[in-house]
Amino acid sequence: MKNNERVIYGITITIVIFLIANIIGSKVHLGINFIAPSFVTHTIMLMLSFFGIILLKNKLTYRISLPKFKTILKPIVIAVLLTIAINLIMTVVTKLAGGKVEVHPLFSKMNPLQVFLFVFIYASIAEEMLFRGFLLNFLKPLKQKGIPLFNRIISLSAIISAIMFGLAHLVLIRTGVSPLFLFRVVVFATCLGLLAGYYQEKYDNNSYAIIVHMAGNSLAVIAAFSMS
Repeated sequence: MKNNERVIYGITITIVIFLIANIIGSKVHLGINFIAPSFVTHTIMLMLSFFGIILLKNKLTYRISLPKFKTILKPIVIAVLLTIAINLIMTVVTKLAGGKVEVHPLFSKMNPLQVFLFVFIYASIAEEMLFRGFLLNFLKPLKQKGIPLFNRIISLSAIISAIMFGLAHLVLIRTGVSPLFLFRVVVFATCLGLLAGYYQEKYDNNSYAIIVHMAGNSLAVIAAFSMS
């Protein structure tokens, strides 16, 4: 398969999985108060990503294993610092643009325990299974091409998966958030996706992408507990 065909197929399949998960998630309600509204969406996303990896196992190699403790400290610290920096910058931009700082619509519907379980853990696993586990690994032949950033080479495969991850958050438009908040989330998700993709490729292990994603969501969990 040529690289341009791989990009088209990879992006198309990712979009289809994402749309199916969100459509089903918006229609199916479990009727259990503790279960977050996003649970069905992320469950479908996780299942379809897994099936995609299995069905296309001759086109991609998926690896996941417990990482060594000494190798995860740096990704976690960088992810947390990136999260703080991006959110501070985007808060300033929002203020300068005359907007107000908004809370993610999901957080207003969840208690701290729900945020921990369904955002910090479950969303991180499900989204990384799709955007890095499936898409980035499907685009692995593009790994040799990339751009230099902070004395590192960020591969084309990591860039594409990060952009797709960022754009996926445009789905929040249906919740009625402001354009500034939407822009903030897309920028943050894209930056976090670049970091997740870089570390997944560095160690060839989907666990690193999940850990980076969790670290990026950690401030949301802290905020949820502090506000409670």
